[in-house]
Amino acid sequence: MLNMPARASPARMASEEMRRILIVDDDPAVRGVVAEALEKEGFTVDHAPDGRQALTTVADHPPDLMILDVVLPGADGREVLAEVRQTSSLPVILLTSRGAELDRVHGLEMGADDYLVKPFYPRELVARVRALLRRSDPGPDTARVEHGPLSLDLDSREVTLAGELLQFTAREFDLLAYLARHPRKTFSRDDLLRQVWGSSSEWQDAATVTEHVRRIRQKLGDDRPSIATVRGVGYRFEP
Repeated sequence: MLNMPARASPARMASEEMRRILIVDDDPAVRGVVAEALEKEGFTVDHAPDGRQALTTVADHPPDLMILDVVLPGADGREVLAEVRQTSSLPVILLTSRGAELDRVHGLEMGADDYLVKPFYPRELVARVRALLRRSDPGPDTARVEHGPLSLDLDSREVTLAGELLQFTAREFDLLAYLARHPRKTFSRDDLLRQVWGSSSEWQDAATVTEHVRRIRQKLGDDRPSIATVRGVGYRFEP
């Protein structure tokens, strides 16, 4: 599980140069392996061995993405995530132990964008990081998506409903934006894992999609526009 990715091409390294990733884990061996994999791909890496130092780093030198272990000395990963989510939509990948299903579910409920179960392949983590960053950045075809009282600004990544600004995590925004750009089209959970997470059910539990849909619905409220369940198939956006 410690296979390292091949060194990135100069073009890729140039495109990802200065993207700062914060690794929060009390195991220096894990931090070292993850840092080496990311640095080989051209990322800049910061380290934090505990929750308090992680929060200080996020406040003083905000990263572009945080890789956060659940089990930490002092403030654990769930406390760190809760505090970060009070003020930031910083993309967060949660690291959990195998079989710790409640930790994963709780982390997603609290606003984690993705999770990975230990032990893992560093190259898989790098792929998750790159996919999440890509979906967190505005692209060249940015625009505004509007459906009645719902408005998504793809440049600023802001969601407003009837003029009220709503708080969405990076992954929640990505999922809502993808569905809203394809109204009334039904997607399976595997479709959404591929298109929004850059993943698949071979790598990731499809229940991740279900949990994110639940959180989006909660934030949008009971009225349309909303995300409808197509029983036995998946989800579609209903304007």
